[in-house]
Amino acid sequence: MAGVAAAVVAGGCGGGSKPTAPTSTPVHVAGPTLAVGTGAFAAASRAVTGAVARANAAALPPPIKPVFPHPLPGEGAWKPTGPAVNGGPPVLVTTFRPELAYPEIVAYVAWFDHTRTEIGYYPGANEPPNAAVRGPMMVPDDQRWRLLATFNAGFTATDGNNGSTDNGQVNEPLTDGNATLIGYRDGRIDIVKWSGGPNAGPDVAWARQSLTPIVWDGQLNPQLDENPDSAQWGYTLGGVLRVPRTGVGIDRHGNLFFVVAEEQTVITLAKILQHIGAVKAMEFDINYEWHTLITYAHGRTGLVPTLVEPQPQQSPDRYLTPDNRDFFAVYWPVPGPVTVPFK
Repeated sequence: MAGVAAAVVAGGCGGGSKPTAPTSTPVHVAGPTLAVGTGAFAAASRAVTGAVARANAAALPPPIKPVFPHPLPGEGAWKPTGPAVNGGPPVLVTTFRPELAYPEIVAYVAWFDHTRTEIGYYPGANEPPNAAVRGPMMVPDDQRWRLLATFNAGFTATDGNNGSTDNGQVNEPLTDGNATLIGYRDGRIDIVKWSGGPNAGPDVAWARQSLTPIVWDGQLNPQLDENPDSAQWGYTLGGVLRVPRTGVGIDRHGNLFFVVAEEQTVITLAKILQHIGAVKAMEFDINYEWHTLITYAHGRTGLVPTLVEPQPQQSPDRYLTPDNRDFFAVYWPVPGPVTVPFK
């Protein structure tokens, strides 16, 4: 177990037409505490802090309520990872310890404001197996100027008939009843129980399925179980009870959470998502190799990626080079309907 420290590198510049890459100094979240660097980016970070205080509090996630009676300094407090977009933070991150019985376990959480970000879904080299547009299998070079974060996708297409679409084209047919993360062309994000046939339709920028919901209407799915060899919730490597798991959730304002934590069952993962305020949630990829949450700073020499959670089996450059598995990229928004930019 890697203890309670995480390093999150922030970065950025607002949306609009392509800008010159800003001069920046990373913002690091070490454990639940924040240390801000110097220079132009430090000033921008202070501006973001002010923007957080001034923004509409109802739209921002409240601090995560500590589980432990004596929380660590800053535990569960949200920190911005980049300068403000339209007066507020596009991405917030935090850490907290979710289980009294296991104080060494840390959940790493990101929150994406659907009004200040755009999200694209990208196939990898092998997943989904029948991508309509395989694309670069990484973040496209000409979109990296506006990159905020990346994170892994869900279970493979064959593990639960998990379909996906991009820009109205079917990769694998969508399966009725599966939990489906959807990005609409108008910028909304949602999780639905799919019932619309093999394609998501023209108003959907992308759709990605992964098993059935684990949280619905704020309540845990009663079918969740701790079986480590579950055909419904995923086989764990070695048949052990607890492994790293990831999941996504939607808050009551339609914004997206991504969670990664070591030593999880599907039940404890669902409880984390419920605890942080997800009203709907679904399980994404599990086991040691595949979990990945990365944030990006934009420095003088280009992108500076940082793995948010301890992940010795992946490089911070994952998704900046071709990868076997599908993933999501979080961008600053640009004018016009949301699409997945493959160039």
